Amino acid sequence: MKIAFIGAGNVAYHLAQNFDKNGHTITDIFSRNINHARALCQKLYDAKPTNKLDLSHSLAEVVFICLPDDALIYELKNMIFPPNAIVLHTSGSVGMDVFENTEIEKYGVFYPLQTFSKFVSLDMKFVPICLETSDENTEKIVEKLAFSICENIAFYDSEDRKKLHLAAVFACNFTNHLYAISYEILEKNGLSFELLKPLIQTTTQKALQNNPRNVQTGPAIRNDKKTMNEHLEILSNQPNLALLYEKLSENILFF
Repeated sequence: MKIAFIGAGNVAYHLAQNFDKNGHTITDIFSRNINHARALCQKLYDAKPTNKLDLSHSLAEVVFICLPDDALIYELKNMIFPPNAIVLHTSGSVGMDVFENTEIEKYGVFYPLQTFSKFVSLDMKFVPICLETSDENTEKIVEKLAFSICENIAFYDSEDRKKLHLAAVFACNFTNHLYAISYEILEKNGLSFELLKPLIQTTTQKALQNNPRNVQTGPAIRNDKKTMNEHLEILSNQPNLALLYEKLSENILFF
C-alpha cells in the first residue's frame, strides 16, 4: 500500500521503516521541522519530505498521524488528507472519537504497545498492535496492513486502550524513570550502574513469569523500618526523592 506519515518522531521512524522493508511505499513524511522529515526520508526508498499539512495531492492510501496527543488533537483540524485515504492515529490515550465531526470517512487507531527510541533498533514482528476502526471494510484493510509487519494483532475499543496505556506508563515509563534515579545515585557516589544489570534482568524475568505482586522483595514488603530509615537518611538532601521513596514503600506494603 501507499502510506504517508504525519510526524517524524520515534513512532513514525520505526513504523515507516518497517512498512518500507515489507513491500509498502512510503509516499510522504510531514514534520514542522523539515530537516526531521528529510532525515527519515533518507532511510526510505522514495518518500518525499514536507512541512505542509496539506496532503491532498498525495498518492497515499493510508495516512498515519504519529504526533504527541496534544498536537494530534490541535493539528487535526488543520490537516488535509488525500481523497478516500484511511486516516489512522497511533495514540494509546486518544479515543477514536477524535475523528468524529471531521470530513474523514474512513479512520481508526493503530496503536503499537511498545516503547520507541530512534537509536534503538526494534523488530516489530511481536509488538502488540491494538486496532480500532470506523467500519468493517476499513477493519479488513487495516488488519491486513498490520499483519504485514507484525504477528500480534488485537482489536480494543478506546476505553480498553486507555487502560492499556495507563498500565504501560507504570510498567515502562515509571520503571525507566526509577532506573534513571538508580543510575544517578550510583554515579554520584562513584559506583557503576553495571552492578545493577543482573538484578534488573532477574527482576524483569521473574515479573514476566509470575504475578509481579507475588515475587515482590525488598525492605518495604518486609516493613523493615531500620533499613528504610537508613535509605531516607542517604536521601535527606534530596527531599523529592525521599518523598518518592516513602510513597512507593507505603504502596508496596499496603498494596
